[in-house]
Amino acid sequence: MKRFFSVLLILACLPALAQKVSGTFEKYPVFPECDNQSIDNLQNCFDMTLRSKVFSNFKVPEVVTEENYTGNVSVFFEVTKEGEFKVLYVDAMYNELKEETRRVFESLPQIKPATYNSNPAYVQFTMSIPIPIIAVPDQMKDEAAVSETKKVETLKNEYDKIKNLPYDNEEYTSQINIPFSHHNYSLFDPALNRVGQNNHTAQKPYVYAEVNKYYNFEAENQKLLKDKSSWFGKKLWNEHLVTIKDENYWITLDAGVDLQVGKDFDTDIDTYNNTRLVYTQGGLGKNFNFFAVIYESQGRFADYFNRFAEARRPAGGNPALIPGHGIAKKFRSDSYDYPIATGHISYAPSKYFNFQLGHGKNFFGDGYRSLLLSDNASPYPYLKINTTFWKLKYTNTWMSLRDVRPEVQDGGSFRTKFFANHYLSYNVTKRLNIGLFESVVWENDNDRGFDFNYINPVIFYRAIEFSTGPRGGNALIGLTSKYKFTDRINAYGQLIIDEFSSSDIFGGEGSYRNKIGYQLGAKYYDAFGVDGLYLQAEYNRVRPYTYSHNSIILNYGHNNQSMAHTLGSNFSEFISIARYQKGRIFGDLKLIVAKRGFEFNTEEDSLFYGGNIYGTEDNRVSDNGNEVAQGNTADFFHGELQAGYLINPATNLKIYASLIVRDFKPEVDTETVFENQTTWLNFGLRTDLFNWYYDF
Repeated sequence: MKRFFSVLLILACLPALAQKVSGTFEKYPVFPECDNQSIDNLQNCFDMTLRSKVFSNFKVPEVVTEENYTGNVSVFFEVTKEGEFKVLYVDAMYNELKEETRRVFESLPQIKPATYNSNPAYVQFTMSIPIPIIAVPDQMKDEAAVSETKKVETLKNEYDKIKNLPYDNEEYTSQINIPFSHHNYSLFDPALNRVGQNNHTAQKPYVYAEVNKYYNFEAENQKLLKDKSSWFGKKLWNEHLVTIKDENYWITLDAGVDLQVGKDFDTDIDTYNNTRLVYTQGGLGKNFNFFAVIYESQGRFADYFNRFAEARRPAGGNPALIPGHGIAKKFRSDSYDYPIATGHISYAPSKYFNFQLGHGKNFFGDGYRSLLLSDNASPYPYLKINTTFWKLKYTNTWMSLRDVRPEVQDGGSFRTKFFANHYLSYNVTKRLNIGLFESVVWENDNDRGFDFNYINPVIFYRAIEFSTGPRGGNALIGLTSKYKFTDRINAYGQLIIDEFSSSDIFGGEGSYRNKIGYQLGAKYYDAFGVDGLYLQAEYNRVRPYTYSHNSIILNYGHNNQSMAHTLGSNFSEFISIARYQKGRIFGDLKLIVAKRGFEFNTEEDSLFYGGNIYGTEDNRVSDNGNEVAQGNTADFFHGELQAGYLINPATNLKIYASLIVRDFKPEVDTETVFENQTTWLNFGLRTDLFNWYYDF
């Protein structure tokens, strides 16, 4: 144990660990003592000078000395654009140590700030101060002896060693995907969207390592920790349930829940969701990581949600398909049972590449919705390659999807199709980003199977689709953009083209082949000067017949759900969102107004109006004169308010209450499209690992 603390003291006295939250800076802050140093030596001079000033000025409080305390003080601080030291957070056993640390840093002189692109820039650091203060040179003399002793101990206690190494939130620097939740991503979205940063924000989910360059997960987590000494208190409020760590691997294991109880007042339905889950994550070496979750769920929801799920039930007798989750079986007389398993392995052989193999979801875009690829549908198997260099990030994804409709069954089995896409993100300037997207869907039939023409990561899919025949695949192309006006305001957009025919797009005759959609949106961080207030506005418009195809299976869908926008096609939609979090308290408000077009699906009118992406264009209502929201036009309003408390930041366990007010009015009621007003109140306790979408 003494040797263990000796090692800790040596590590604590190494130069301050510099970690900038907002990106790589060109030049370190400069103390007057370092004015004559070369650029290459500025970092070392800054560390040594800072350590000297802090250690020489630090007065260990009397109470700490009397109790013979040995340990460390961790301080998270920044050097502002004016060159002033500002303490952001201090973690110490005694309040007296915290106060002394703040006093010492307040006494530090103003220095020359760091620079980025020759302009002053703030930088953030973490530093560990050993208690008691021991002269660094004396420690360093014994470093070789301590290292040798540690090596012998490792061989002696190879079995027991995993019990002694502390877990240090290794996931924050790992290649694991950050669970994609819109609220959670909004917390670090401002840090990722500062002017001048060469990062890419459209490809989601992110991995921790790429976000941690701009957003210090460890420091932000420290701000939320509660002072708990008991094992139960730490596990409930601050930590993972089980952690195992060696020098070459780490593993965490957690139990979680998604428990909801509520009521749909308009139809007098008592609603609930009962999900129990177990998830694990870990790493083997520095470059290989894994993440896996198993969910076991039963539930009953508001009337509109239940009817939507049952209208999309698959072949084979299953009663429903739960949106975003998957096929359900019957539970009791009026509920559903829907198990899910997701996960991925992630490997980064270098800073340029990341390879992932998983079963889950992906998302492209900077908005709440995506017209390219969203997390709306249920999970699927995928292989993904991210390549990042210079000002570019290139993402290749290959997926295996299913069509579960009775009319397309193949010998009693669900039909399989494959989906591949390329997305190239380019930072044109320090403010402007543009993206190029293309995707293709093709069928897994007996003659074709997996078409290796589409495995090429750089070729244009349109050319392959043409060479394999007009019904060989369904290709779609897209453009994205984002412009950062300031560090707090940015705008973004998407354009998709599902049928590239300039005469139809610009002809003005409403051709059914004019299958385009676009998105315009804006975000405002720390809105009106309120820290933590996030505002977003977004408009989406998709023309009829987009994402559908004249071949029955070559649509942009999976498990009877859209792979892109939640509403499918043939709609216009406006969304406004407000999110706020202070400490562990959070709240979200979302308002959606839309005009949507559906099919009538009656004996008198069975034509395809372009709203259902699973419709066949051979049954279209007209070649020309097609307009957005044609057919069975419906006015749609969705309001959703949620407020809650973050119980455990390590596992993202939250307690919350939500209220959904929904109004849906079609021109004609049909079996699947019907007038419905909903007031749905819900209370829940959930481990927040994915997005629930109730706004359809």
